[in-house]
Amino acid sequence: MGCAARVRLESAALPAAELERLARSVRAALEDADRRLTRFDPDSDLCRLNADPRASVPVPALVERLARAAVWAGAASGGLVDATLAGEIEAAGYAASRTGLTPASLDAALAGAPVRRAARPRAEPGFSRISVPGGGRVERPSGVRLDSGGLGKGLAADLAAGLVPPGVRYAISVGGDLATGGGAWEVAVTGARSGEEVHRLLVSGGVATSGIHERLWRRDDGAFAHHLLDPSTGEPAWTGLLAATAVAPSALEAEVLAKTALLSGRASARRLLRRHGGVLQHEDGGVEVIAPATVVRLPRPASRAAA
Repeated sequence: MGCAARVRLESAALPAAELERLARSVRAALEDADRRLTRFDPDSDLCRLNADPRASVPVPALVERLARAAVWAGAASGGLVDATLAGEIEAAGYAASRTGLTPASLDAALAGAPVRRAARPRAEPGFSRISVPGGGRVERPSGVRLDSGGLGKGLAADLAAGLVPPGVRYAISVGGDLATGGGAWEVAVTGARSGEEVHRLLVSGGVATSGIHERLWRRDDGAFAHHLLDPSTGEPAWTGLLAATAVAPSALEAEVLAKTALLSGRASARRLLRRHGGVLQHEDGGVEVIAPATVVRLPRPASRAAA
């Protein structure tokens, strides 16, 4: 899926050999997800679905789960996280993996970027035309194509986390989408400009960062582009934010929340991240830490004695 993965397992009870065996099974699950969900290999299960002209297509369980996640993410984000922009992302210049390529200059891209504004959903989003009836089938009109993107990374991290037994602390990162468990973890947030640590989050669950700085390139027409698109235009979104880091119960939920926050712009992003906390990185280099909302539990009223 055009990214790297890292796995860390810790246990006071299991021997090193057992942790190594577990790490191999986690790696195998991640590699399987990569093979099935990449859009850079025409033989992947995802590409086969996208190329199939039938309105109802039999798919493996993982692709069915991706399609279900795409429908959920589109609705949960108010249409901003639209996993059916495969044609638009290819037209923007991201038709092949950019792994190993040096990103374009962030300062040059920002200097040449259009007026900043929040992204908006499409009037008729493609995800609303997808149906997942169950039984290993995905239904959509021919031409509606799925891009696994961040959803695939979050799904892969969560699926791998599901393989870890109780008693093992784990941190599984897939391209920046992180699933943690077995206790709280300190998670470092990397600066979009500096590459240095700018904050640490204490989490147990999912963490994800969505940013424009790592996949940034110059198109043939001289304009700069990145992979986070405004669904209403199909063009890269320039919202005044460089990156948004979100915390959520799972890696998939964190991925969708982080991307929604970045695409929504600064004011809405603060509101979106307030439930679980997170970090916003602004174009001017400012780092804004959003503290999670405080939950106040009021005492239950005493029940009245029967007269």
